[in-house]
Amino acid sequence: MITPSYSSPWRDPEVDALGELAAKFFANEVVPNRERFEEQKHVDRALWTKAGELGLLCCSIPEAYGGGGGTYAHEAAIMEAQARSADATFGILVHSGIVAHYVLAYGTEEQRQRWLPKMAGGELIGAVAMTEPGTGSDLQSIKTRAVREGDHYIINGAKTFISNGAMADLVVVAAKTNPEAGGKGISLIVVETADCPGFVRGRILDKVGQKGADTAELSFEDVRVPVSNLLGGEGQGFAQLMTQLAQERLNLGITAVGAMETAVEMAVEYVKSRQVFGQTVFDYQSAS
Repeated sequence: MITPSYSSPWRDPEVDALGELAAKFFANEVVPNRERFEEQKHVDRALWTKAGELGLLCCSIPEAYGGGGGTYAHEAAIMEAQARSADATFGILVHSGIVAHYVLAYGTEEQRQRWLPKMAGGELIGAVAMTEPGTGSDLQSIKTRAVREGDHYIINGAKTFISNGAMADLVVVAAKTNPEAGGKGISLIVVETADCPGFVRGRILDKVGQKGADTAELSFEDVRVPVSNLLGGEGQGFAQLMTQLAQERLNLGITAVGAMETAVEMAVEYVKSRQVFGQTVFDYQSAS
């Protein structure tokens, strides 16, 4: 990783050290395997446990729940390192920067203790299922239903473009628990995919870019989920999604800046080294 000459005020020596560790991880474990990851359309599962062993997962989750006990700045340093490595395969942003924070913000103490330590270690991979075949940004129009029967919800519906979907062990599913209430009828329910009858993983989707990223279709056919897997209360899902989307957009901004900085550095390096008619391309700049 080329260290930028400008250092953002949110960085400190500890954040920089974590960023350097992440940069080495992406350089050694991800970049050399990018072509293979793109062919299989997902990273190896072992990559998640390696990242967990290094402390690169759930850095901003409290230590009491197995996380790194850091701040959002630590998470940002890892996202920046990934972007500067030009990697778009490893779904760490969704796992650590999104799903873990849904559990932390809205989960019960029992839910946090049950899921977050395993997410921090890479044993559980997280995904969030909002988008549906007929519904994108208009989340109030989702069709997936969750009907309560005793101590369980029965979930039926389909989701698409789900990052980490093909490998996910925990899926935060946005579903209508009260279809008559519009956005106030949406709830977030965690589906644990292991030994889960009715949960079906569809194809991993071909995309214009991010070909090595696991982006899948999911379907739910009478999937029984304990009521205890509800995040927060019934009908709070839309507000929860809107609250967390602010951080998700910041995550994307950080990765965009990291990618742009790398593109500029590569362009400068090229024009200073490329020889044309006895001088570098850089030397052909207009004097005006």
